[in-house]
Amino acid sequence: MRPSGRDFNALRQVSIETGFSRHAEGSALIRMGNTEVLCTASVEGRVPPFMRGQGEGWVTAEYGMLPRATHTRGDREAARGKQSGRTQEIQRLIGRSLRAVVDRKAMGEITVTLDCDVLNADGGTRCASITGAYVAMVMAFRKLRTNNVIKSMPMIGQVAAVSCGIFQGNPVLDLDYAEDSGADADANFILTAAGGIVEIQATAEKYTFDEASFNALLGLARKGTMELFAAQKAALG
Repeated sequence: MRPSGRDFNALRQVSIETGFSRHAEGSALIRMGNTEVLCTASVEGRVPPFMRGQGEGWVTAEYGMLPRATHTRGDREAARGKQSGRTQEIQRLIGRSLRAVVDRKAMGEITVTLDCDVLNADGGTRCASITGAYVAMVMAFRKLRTNNVIKSMPMIGQVAAVSCGIFQGNPVLDLDYAEDSGADADANFILTAAGGIVEIQATAEKYTFDEASFNALLGLARKGTMELFAAQKAALG
């Protein structure tokens, strides 16, 4: 039995609320169980210096956790004067994941920055960030299209992410903190609605796992992301 009482192939309850941030060009508050992440998309009419003159846009991301997103207070990284390695790794992952489904030539020379701020953490924050950031980004592109800043929607796919793991010897979908902290192995799957793989992060925590177990996790991830794709579409209308 999973600590939450869910079936092995069940997501936590998912909701995505759009337009949560008043000023951002696009925003989405995603809830996956007790994990809550506010994702905002901000647009600038320029690109980084290394991309100037190429006629392409740029998509990047920043990630952070509020001090009391977890059981005990964490220091603000700004107060420490530097970002942790974990933070840098996650925000690079978010940026790569969203760039995988965007035609950057269709953007023109603009930058979309996706800010993913964890309000409450109960496992799977990077996956929730990617799934919510996709919605925020689409909202921003829709606004740009309405205002004739871009000629067409640059989206070339749909992306979502979900965690899977081996808990007490069983493959399970969408780990919460209780499972993640005690998992034999865990993995994050970033997949597209067309069946493509953007990235897979899989790690043995207590015991190694075999190819059959990995394939079982991938199967769970495909089921989970199909449900997340539907939730994204419902949020976007």
